[in-house]
Amino acid sequence: MIVVFFFSRVPLVTPLNLILFSLAAYLIYMRFKPSPIPTIAAPEPIVFTTYTPRTLVKYNGTDDPRILLALKGKVFDVSSKPMFYGPGASYSIFAGRDASRGLAKGVLDQSLLTPLDQKLDTLEDLAADEKETLQGWFDQFVGKYLVVGELVNEGEEGGAIEKQ
Repeated sequence: MIVVFFFSRVPLVTPLNLILFSLAAYLIYMRFKPSPIPTIAAPEPIVFTTYTPRTLVKYNGTDDPRILLALKGKVFDVSSKPMFYGPGASYSIFAGRDASRGLAKGVLDQSLLTPLDQKLDTLEDLAADEKETLQGWFDQFVGKYLVVGELVNEGEEGGAIEKQ
């Protein structure tokens, strides 16, 4: 009887009760409110393009944020792995260049890159084990990266895609 008597005399609407009720309502709202859907900026569309050594060289991760490299005449977008191909990374020497000879030989050497003013390397002089190594790299790249174009000699840009 004492408990009933005590609660019947205390008013429910007091400033303290209103503050506590508001705080409880706010906490419940914050706990169950819908979270905004995260949006991702749409990447720039990639169009299959014919590259020459001179047009490919700018895609080295420094001059352009995209990182491309060529292997066996195909150009791969390796931008998703800047830790390997970006500026200062272990394979950055191949960014924006034809990496075929260097990967076939397993050597990171500037002298194995075809100079920009010369014809593309035909790779005919590679030993059988080097050709096998190169094919292994190529198969790995096809499985991991998007082919965004092909590498051709200067002056062959127009007819290269039509030949396929």
